Amino acid sequence: MPDGDRIALFLGLGLALFGLTTAAAQEAVVGAWSGPLKVGGTELRIVFHIEPGEDGLTATMDSPDQGATGIPVSDVAVVGDSVTLAVDRIGGVYTGALADGDTKIDGQWTQGGQSFPLTLTPTAEADTRPPPRPQHPEPPYPYAADSVTFRNEAAGLGLAGTLTRPEGEGPHPAVVLVSGSGPQDRNSEVFNHKLFHVLADHLTRQGIAVLRYDERGVGASEGTFEGATSEDFSGDAAAAVRFLRSHSDVDPGAVGLVGMSEGGLVAPMVHTRFEPVDFLVLLAGPSVPGHEILVEQSARIAAAQGAPSGAVDSIRAVQRRTLEGVATAADSAAAAGHLRTVLEDEGVGADRVRSQIEQATDPWFRFFVGYDPAPTLRQVDVPVLALYGSKDLQVPAGQNVGPMRAALQASPSDDATVRVLDGLNHLFQPAETGLPSEYAQIDTTMAPTALETISAWIRARTR
Repeated sequence: MPDGDRIALFLGLGLALFGLTTAAAQEAVVGAWSGPLKVGGTELRIVFHIEPGEDGLTATMDSPDQGATGIPVSDVAVVGDSVTLAVDRIGGVYTGALADGDTKIDGQWTQGGQSFPLTLTPTAEADTRPPPRPQHPEPPYPYAADSVTFRNEAAGLGLAGTLTRPEGEGPHPAVVLVSGSGPQDRNSEVFNHKLFHVLADHLTRQGIAVLRYDERGVGASEGTFEGATSEDFSGDAAAAVRFLRSHSDVDPGAVGLVGMSEGGLVAPMVHTRFEPVDFLVLLAGPSVPGHEILVEQSARIAAAQGAPSGAVDSIRAVQRRTLEGVATAADSAAAAGHLRTVLEDEGVGADRVRSQIEQATDPWFRFFVGYDPAPTLRQVDVPVLALYGSKDLQVPAGQNVGPMRAALQASPSDDATVRVLDGLNHLFQPAETGLPSEYAQIDTTMAPTALETISAWIRARTR
């Protein structure tokens, strides 16, 4: 799924920088070097801090837009004017050459059979800091914030999170926040935006208790993220609901789910299959099958990047042929065979074919592209608020609003609101183009109009 999430950002938890050679060349690369890595409409600053050490060069890496700093670099290779930075843990490598009097390094980042230009230039330390995030809450908070743990007994794992409780005598209405795709911590942090921290802070100040948690295999939660599907995440969210209902400060008859992106697909599944709740808030929730989402996402991002209409039509056609075949394949072997045929017909290189097959046969991906949320939405029998951003290119409003309305109108619920918020992107930020490349550049984490719409709707439907 396209949240920040499942989009490959090519940044790992460690770097291996190979080798060493001439003293002059090593001296030339000492300092802070940064450059933009552009991948699939997303632009991330990459920063290397290279210093002399007793046994040669040492370094750390930052990804300021993601809030990641001080990542250890294990080795540095400089041969003549050539510089090689290899990221073994994620199978990536940067190869470049010093140029323009050693004032830049021109090179390529390669991973998964694909290469992307990356030019590094010297930068001041101040320029490597994360961008401002003025909405991020800072203590002291006017509410209680407790670290908690709870168990998904069916999966045999413990999950860890933060429960924020309003001031004043309870019990309070409460929500569980369910994150989008990709391994997400309790703050649903993406591009240094702590989406769920901001949302939880706002809701708690409005009198609503909030539980947000690290997904399985992330942060302090047990289990393994890889190989888990949306159904598995539904079981985890159901365990969070049961935990909330048992809390003395929570009104057990006013517990809901707020799901964002993939979380907007998971939340109705929790209610209809695992643990009934009292209301649902779906933020950029899919209402059509996953393969249709990804086809339209690719086409709209390409168009927003300036691709001509003919190229956009071609992207849409190839993606449709690719993803429909994966979605309907009987098993992973059949999905791999179909994908290999399509990609080889398109002249894709062997390394990229292998990478794409690995992604397409992942359990999460196969479930997502084949799952149609409409039948589950038609079973929902509680109040629902579904919000979309008019500039969302990942779960486009134009594709999803109509089917969402139709499904909810056919459901037993007599209280369903579907709204499009003008000018907002997939993260509900005020945006110019809606491209993922803007996410990191926007100071606002979540537009106040979105926050206020959510809290007002919940307060109107809870005691």
